[in-house]
Amino acid sequence: MMNKKLRDHYWHLLCHRSELPQPGDFLRLQWLGQDVVAANDAGEIIVFDNLCPHRGARFFDAEYGNAPISCAYHGWTFQAGTLLIPSREKYQACELSKVSMGMLKTEWCGDFLFASVKPAQTLDMQLGDLSQQLASISMDINGRADWNAYTYECDWKIAIENGLDSLHTPYVHTETLGRLSLSDPENAYTADNSTASFQITDASVAKKLKSAARLFSRTEPIEGYISIYLFPFTMLTSTCGLSYSLQNFFPSAQEQKTHFYSRLLKTSLRTGMPAASMDHFFLSTAEVNRQVFREDHDICSRIPIQSYDWNDVSRLSVDEEKIIHFRKSLQRVASAGDV
Repeated sequence: MMNKKLRDHYWHLLCHRSELPQPGDFLRLQWLGQDVVAANDAGEIIVFDNLCPHRGARFFDAEYGNAPISCAYHGWTFQAGTLLIPSREKYQACELSKVSMGMLKTEWCGDFLFASVKPAQTLDMQLGDLSQQLASISMDINGRADWNAYTYECDWKIAIENGLDSLHTPYVHTETLGRLSLSDPENAYTADNSTASFQITDASVAKKLKSAARLFSRTEPIEGYISIYLFPFTMLTSTCGLSYSLQNFFPSAQEQKTHFYSRLLKTSLRTGMPAASMDHFFLSTAEVNRQVFREDHDICSRIPIQSYDWNDVSRLSVDEEKIIHFRKSLQRVASAGDV
């Protein structure tokens, strides 16, 4: 029950505005055996359960694309804020006035879209001091360069803890993230969220990234590598703010499985730079990110849920303090009852 409480009562960062620029654009995410869709409905971004209110068929099967919000089963369609029902006169015995789409509540933090089923607090309260930084980051982003989604063969909490853990980098990511030669992190905490900032200690790599940064238009000054964790299911990471990886680790209805989504979001280029001039850079970044997540998935899949105890903080090192913070957040949710 705790997974459902975390899903329904918290705000979740689902996407960036630039991922849904045209009417009809949509993306679909799975959590706890259900689908949620973010879509551009005649210029307004909405979020709803991916189920037609008529007979429960899914509106969308694809993970993303451009298509009307129309049920292939009987043609029920949602358009410009209105539910359109073919042959409406045939439903005279039904109370159609009470039929509606399963809309989620939405809030914007800059150009980042958050959604919740039944939030227990405001988005600003949940984000705390991170709100301003996230809004600033969102203004530097201009489109999606990659979509990467599959099932992690582990519990979502194990996947999140792996993302919070810098101790494993030289062992698991030797030829990928490890090549940055990251320093020990500087950690900061805001409510249940956390941020880790790293310096890139490889002088050659740092010099190349600093040179590449001149080609981008950034208002949020990010030096080195940053990892922002948004409790409970989301991480946002970046190397020097040249691009951002938005990651969701949503619980599955099946034990030992997690719905993993990663989007590579492009940072805006400097005025006068042709959009296509950095395509190779974003393609290369996407390939490295995919490899990093494969490495993460492989190591996480080695941890069976039977050997994992989120109540135990007795064997964690000083380099795993963000995991301690995460586990204590889970403990507070559990102790609040109604889980």
